[in-house]
Amino acid sequence: MRTRRFFILTLVCVSIIGLIAAVSFFRRPITIHARIAEDGGFAPDNVKARVGEPLHLRLISDDVEHTFALGQSDLQPVILEPGKPVNITLNFDKPGTYTFYTTTPSSLNFWRMRGVIEVVGDGEPQAAEPPLYVRLGLNLDEKHEEEEREHIELTRQPSAIKGESFVDQIPAIYITHDYYVAHSPMEIFGELRAESALQSLNEEELWDAVAYIWRQNISSTALAEGKRLYLINCAACHGENGAGDGQFADEMKAIAEQNKDEHGIQTPTDYANAEHLLEAKPAVLQGLILRGGMGTGMPMWGTIFTDEQTWNLVAFLYSFQFEYQGVNQ
Repeated sequence: MRTRRFFILTLVCVSIIGLIAAVSFFRRPITIHARIAEDGGFAPDNVKARVGEPLHLRLISDDVEHTFALGQSDLQPVILEPGKPVNITLNFDKPGTYTFYTTTPSSLNFWRMRGVIEVVGDGEPQAAEPPLYVRLGLNLDEKHEEEEREHIELTRQPSAIKGESFVDQIPAIYITHDYYVAHSPMEIFGELRAESALQSLNEEELWDAVAYIWRQNISSTALAEGKRLYLINCAACHGENGAGDGQFADEMKAIAEQNKDEHGIQTPTDYANAEHLLEAKPAVLQGLILRGGMGTGMPMWGTIFTDEQTWNLVAFLYSFQFEYQGVNQ
C-alpha cells in the first residue's frame, strides 16, 4: 500500500515538474538580434505566433542603436541600445502576417531591416481590397515626356486661405474626395482655367483655388499624423523639408550616377520641386508608398502602414507645395 502511494506521489511530482518545465519552455522568449542591414539585419527574420497566445521576444542589438517597430499595430518603436536586451510581449487578435522593421537610419540600406511574424489561428485573414490606383487603372511608372509637360512656374506658394475666397466660384465637383484622389493638382488647375466662372482669376489665384481644394480634402489630424510618419520613416532620404536632401541623399545620388540604371538606386525625389509633386495624383502617390520604388531605394510600406496612414502621408507631402496655415478643417 505504501509502495503504491509512494509511486502515485512520485508520478504526480514528476508530472508537475514536467508541466512546469513545459510552461517555462513555451514561455521562453524568442531572441531576435539586430544588426545593420549590410550585416544581416534582423535574425531570425521570420517568427511564428498564434492568435490569443502571448509572443515573448528578447530583442538585442549587436552593433549600433536600432529600433524594433511593428507595422499595423499600436506598438511604439522599441529602442535597442547595443548589448542591452529588451524583453517585450506581443498579443495578436487576428491571423495574418505582420512586418517588423527599424525606424533608425543606421545605414544606407536600413529600410531593408525587416522581418515578419506569421500569426495563425481560427479564421482566415481578411482579403484586402485592391488599392485605389489599381481600381482606377493608373500606371505608377508612367513617364511624361519632357516636351509634353507643361512647365510649372510658381511665383509664390499657393495659399489655401486665399483660395477660400473663390469657394463660391469653384464648381462643387472639384472639391469632392473622389475627384481629388484621381486628379493631379496640375490637371485640376487646367480644368479650373477653362471654367467660365473663373475667367477673371489670374494664374496665382487659380493655384490658390487648387490649394483650397486640396485643403478641403485633408484634415489637420491627417496632416499631423502624416508629418510624424514622414519624419520618422522618410526624412532620412527625402530630407525634413522634402527637398531630396536627407542624410543618405548624396550617397544615393553617387550610386545612381555611377550605375546609370533606372532600375537601381535613384536620387530621392525632391518634393520641393513643383513639377515632381503637382503633376502627381494622390492615388498614384499612395500607390507608390504602398508598393515602393521597385529597386530604386524607395521601400514598400504596404505591409507596415495602415490604409489611413498612407493617405495621411500623401496629405502631408502636398504641404511641401501648398500653404495650408490659417484654414480650419
